[in-house]
Amino acid sequence: MSDDEHDSKEKEARDRADRERERQEQAALPYRWTQELGEVDITVPVPKGTRARDLLVVIQKKKISVGLKGQEPILAGDLCKEIKVEESTWTLEDQQSVLIHLEKLNKQEWWENVLSHHPKIDTRKIQPENSKLSDLDGETRGLVEKMMFDNQQRQLGKPTSDELKKMETLKKFQAAHPELDFSKAKIS
Repeated sequence: MSDDEHDSKEKEARDRADRERERQEQAALPYRWTQELGEVDITVPVPKGTRARDLLVVIQKKKISVGLKGQEPILAGDLCKEIKVEESTWTLEDQQSVLIHLEKLNKQEWWENVLSHHPKIDTRKIQPENSKLSDLDGETRGLVEKMMFDNQQRQLGKPTSDELKKMETLKKFQAAHPELDFSKAKIS
């Protein structure tokens, strides 16, 4: 076995061990959580038959607490990142789970954990779902569409949007100044 193959097998074994450790750490938490770039969803199990009025749920910009009134919170502490409180919500589902939806303040960042004192996940290994252009805000969508157009134009050997814009500006200038001779001009 070559050194490269040996290193590759060692790396695979390390990755497998890291994933298993991460899975066990996350399974030991008193809640489950998932995330997308802009939001985090948390499910906190509560005793069957729990009613909303039995709960004490506090959602703040950098803190969260979920529990039954008069008891120690099931989930409490500092959030690892800030959230938009006014766009974050919670609901009680089937009188046995509290579903919490948190809107991230920074929608371009993966969270390593929910509470800063809990075990972290390796965010470099997150496989995001494919997003649709329609999911993007107008400015980002325009930029992505321009990049896609320019890439397609390059593949076809045609001018990019910036080059087309320069050519159009030059044509307008030439039309406005017919007295000038552009025949020997080198324009890039």
